[in-house]
Amino acid sequence: MNKRGLGTWALALVVTIGGLAAGWALLVGKPRPEPAPVPQPVPPLVRFVTADPQPLALSVSTQGTVQAERQINLTAQVSGRVVAVHENFAAGSFFRAGERLLQIETADYEVAIARAESQLAAAQQRLAEEEGLARQAKREWRELGTSKANALFLREPQLVSARAALKAAEADLRAAKLNLARTSLSLPFDGRLVSKAVDVGQFVAAGTAVAAAYGTERMQIRLPVTDRQLALLDLPLSWDDRERPGPAVVLRAVVAGEPRQWQGRIARTDASIDVDSRVLYAVAVVDQPFAQGASQDVPLTPGLFVEAEIEGVPLSGLTRLPRSALQNDGTVLLVGAESRLASRIVATRYSDGRHAWVQGLEPGDRVVATGGGVLYAGMTVTAAPAQQIADGGAR
Repeated sequence: MNKRGLGTWALALVVTIGGLAAGWALLVGKPRPEPAPVPQPVPPLVRFVTADPQPLALSVSTQGTVQAERQINLTAQVSGRVVAVHENFAAGSFFRAGERLLQIETADYEVAIARAESQLAAAQQRLAEEEGLARQAKREWRELGTSKANALFLREPQLVSARAALKAAEADLRAAKLNLARTSLSLPFDGRLVSKAVDVGQFVAAGTAVAAAYGTERMQIRLPVTDRQLALLDLPLSWDDRERPGPAVVLRAVVAGEPRQWQGRIARTDASIDVDSRVLYAVAVVDQPFAQGASQDVPLTPGLFVEAEIEGVPLSGLTRLPRSALQNDGTVLLVGAESRLASRIVATRYSDGRHAWVQGLEPGDRVVATGGGVLYAGMTVTAAPAQQIADGGAR
């Protein structure tokens, strides 16, 4: 090999070695990148309320329609033509106890009294005659000197018959007078006419309904109470409760565009649970409803729909929570040490759409009210107090 060929071969070797060195530098000799740290998850933010158990009486809200405790049909007990009615004998009019509402013609009943008096006088005369004849028979029997007397001879059966006839005549006279009194129709209580069915000049038969009326001295409202609500109330349920006054009730309604309210009490409960709705009806009563009202001028009228609030029994250790604090399994989540969540079983005494009243919490327990995502016991969270709003809820 000559010098020129040797130089060419050496140059090729150098180029090859340089290329290999450059490739190694690019592929192997470059320093590896440092691995990036994995970001830690941020604990979710939850809002909590601090438990402060207190003795509290929960009221029960329900509703019902006002009814008159006493509502009847006024019925004629005798027949005759109507000759007079009260000046306010009309639907909606008020009346006093014993006030004459309607008068039926009395002529026939006055005639019946006269006949009964005549029959009574005749019966009295017959009895007097029989008593005289009986005394005369006894004298005659003694004159005969016999100790045993015949009852028929002494006119004893005739005396019994005469006395019975006198009693019958007296009864007939009382019945005639009673029928005369029944020509004047009235009611034994203060009330209001709902409707009338007759007027002056109309003939009515005995048993005919002439008007419908209700008493104004007391109104009643049947209020449905569920089983859960029943646990909060002290209702008269048993024989031993019949003399004990029931809980107070506040009734509210809007009348003439203004909110009104009346005070009442639970007087009794229905004799059985409603088979369709499975609720028990408590009967609230309001005395003198036409003398009460928010402005002392609005009566509690039958047919009015009212909202009712029944006073409950005091319960100890009761805490009000936002409804969102209750879990589906009847527990609440507490923020414990190191901001870890713990589960606590509580007894829910009452709940509505916004709040729940529970027992089983200790003073100072931090109860989760709201939080984002899925929360579970053992989770670490970021806890902050919930902002209290005016109605006691949380947001």
